[in-house]
Amino acid sequence: MARATAFCSMALAVLVAAPAACAEPDSSPLKAPLEHYLMPANAEVALARSAAPPALSADATILVLSTHGYDVAAKGTNGFTCMVERGWAAPFDEVDFGNPKIRAPVCYNAQAVRTVLPYGIERTRLVLAGMTTAQMHAKIEKDVADKVLVPPEAGAMSYMMSKDQYLGDAGTHWHPHLMFHVARTGAAAWGANYDGSPIIIDTSHQDVPEPQTIFMMTVDHWSDGAGAHSH
Repeated sequence: MARATAFCSMALAVLVAAPAACAEPDSSPLKAPLEHYLMPANAEVALARSAAPPALSADATILVLSTHGYDVAAKGTNGFTCMVERGWAAPFDEVDFGNPKIRAPVCYNAQAVRTVLPYGIERTRLVLAGMTTAQMHAKIEKDVADKVLVPPEAGAMSYMMSKDQYLGDAGTHWHPHLMFHVARTGAAAWGANYDGSPIIIDTSHQDVPEPQTIFMMTVDHWSDGAGAHSH
């Protein structure tokens, strides 16, 4: 899943074959008790850092999920923020929306911290406030209309290079990849999904209420340097 609030993004951004399944609009996004979404803090810090190469993530701010939202577990110095996104960062109509097993490590650069990270923080806040899926969707649409949530800043990007990611039941791992977050646009603007093009558009995020399009580029190794073919 990549998915996100990749954001996914939100951040979450994977292209795996999975059956379409719409979330029940009047139900909670939580598909299990909240404790199933939580992790021991030390383990979550390590998993968050694994989203990007150690030379980058070692100096990043690290967020961890608690019962009241994301908390700062470590204050960084390089402008990046790493976190582990959960299943509610996925598009609302995906089968893994709300999946308690989702663990999607992502590291956002400073531009994305300012303009993309708020998407996932807001989704998390709404989930923990007890909103239904329909209420969440409506509130995010209002946030966008009110410019509380804005399009990604120029240069916004993120790393998803953890070989310990769990991105969906249909295929737990995708490829290590980079994500580029831009204001809504079509695939042709970046030559995405063209024959021979290394740029992929994340089609799963085309119908989410947040005002972004995600382009992706895969890389050949995980954040620890291991070849991607080895996992």
